Amino acid sequence: MTIADRWLLPDGMDEVLPPQATRMEALRRALLDLYHRFGYDLVLPPPVEFLDSLLTGTGTELDLQTFKLTDQMTGRMMGASADVTPQVARMDAHSLHREGPVRLCYCANVLRTKADKHQGGRSPVQVGAELFGHAGLEADHEILHLALTSLEQAGAGELHLALGHIGIYRALIAEAGMSDEHERELFAAIERKQYSALDALIDRVVGDKVVAGMLKTLPHLHGDEEILAQARTAFAGAPAAVAGALDQLAALSQVVRERHPQVTLYFDLAELRGYEYHTGMVFAAYVPGYGQALAKGGRYDDTGRAFGRARPATGFSMDLKQLASLAVQPPACDGIWAPALNDSALRECVDQLRADGERVIAALPGQTTGADAHRCNRELVQVDGAWQVVTLQS
Repeated sequence: MTIADRWLLPDGMDEVLPPQATRMEALRRALLDLYHRFGYDLVLPPPVEFLDSLLTGTGTELDLQTFKLTDQMTGRMMGASADVTPQVARMDAHSLHREGPVRLCYCANVLRTKADKHQGGRSPVQVGAELFGHAGLEADHEILHLALTSLEQAGAGELHLALGHIGIYRALIAEAGMSDEHERELFAAIERKQYSALDALIDRVVGDKVVAGMLKTLPHLHGDEEILAQARTAFAGAPAAVAGALDQLAALSQVVRERHPQVTLYFDLAELRGYEYHTGMVFAAYVPGYGQALAKGGRYDDTGRAFGRARPATGFSMDLKQLASLAVQPPACDGIWAPALNDSALRECVDQLRADGERVIAALPGQTTGADAHRCNRELVQVDGAWQVVTLQS
């Protein structure tokens, strides 16, 4: 191994250096303050939990994303958190056990065995909010509004919002009476956009021609708001749950148009991300130039059932690292340079400036770098025996 190889990081793992780390921290504070103003309480989930708790009710996808290790104290298997959302659901259902709507927010490092195809990265800093205890569309409205407001606060422009509803697919599958094996085949064909294989499978296993036609149509229903009208026609004979899901999507789109008119809406009725735990509306937000979603979320009403307390739930999450990269800016020059002098009056002046919230860099004896290298736009100089802050000439 060469010296250079020793400094290599594993694929998908990264370090955050200044000034990007400073921007991340400023954004973290701004987002958590935003959630506080909306009434969301901050929680700090543990980085590692026992597997039987961490993966309860989450499905196989999260299991594959979880790094596993043996607890040296108990011999039990543990996992590093790959997604904060199930942990927060456990907190609501088991640890807090509050009645009525509960609003929780978080910001925590997570670790994944492979990059998330929807949001990328193996070591994201996951930030988000969850609303438990309310099954109404109003809770989804709030979460959607808060997610878009978060992205706007982070500097995201030209937002594109993709909306879907897992309930449509679930209702059609139930109506078709498919076996679990055939459903998995159908799911895989939709995810891979293998339409010929999908049609052949439906013809083979779905006896009801009307339901078969609706299942064949589903993957092609994506586009602007006209898709909702097309879906109502295509699913005229579908179970009532399908019409209800379309009504919800129409209501959500109305909220977005009213509160975020600059956002471009897109509908994908075959969006099955998170199918194993999502139960209702799902959404993902994008901006041009980024291949992955900046925010993703939706309704997941059944997660708390595994902890003995089924609660309605809806929420969203984002990667703080991604968000901080949206507004790439030159390092801000906003500091005060103090000379390397042993002077009590200078020390008192520096202490007072720092107490007032100023960033003061004290030079060290023999230092060869100056104010510019340390992003200082002002310096302390002695004028008529008193230390004063003056602006540096550019």
